Amino acid sequence: MSITKLEPFHIIGITVRTSNHEGAAAKDIPALWQRFMTEGIIARIPQSIDQNVHCVYTEYEGDYTQPYTVLLGMKVSSLEQIPDGLTGMTFAGGSYEAFHCEGKMADHVVYQAWEKIWQKPLQRAYTADIEVYDANKSDAEHVAADIYIAIQ
Repeated sequence: MSITKLEPFHIIGITVRTSNHEGAAAKDIPALWQRFMTEGIIARIPQSIDQNVHCVYTEYEGDYTQPYTVLLGMKVSSLEQIPDGLTGMTFAGGSYEAFHCEGKMADHVVYQAWEKIWQKPLQRAYTADIEVYDANKSDAEHVAADIYIAIQ
């Protein structure tokens, strides 16, 4: 883990409002991913900057135990063209604590990383936490993601 500064950025994708209460996120987030993959969302996103998929956790009502919005999509150069049915958001950037996870998707490596993050005494800002999935390491046998936690 390390502290890094992220510049402001735009993302276009699909969203769901969820929480970690009573397993809601454990159902809602995989369903969002399923929709993202089966409905060809990537192909509908204009002006993507790279091929890495971004999953942003934002609009927190409090801490990670309270409701929040998940935006799954691609970083884009502009929000001038947001296709129907998709959502565009701009994030201010800022200071983030960075974590890396890598392994088999079936082993739930990303979720395991989050469980460790929740246990850390971080001074979280709860503005936008971001997972960035490496496009070169993104199949069921090998997934790599960087998780950026907004800090105060």
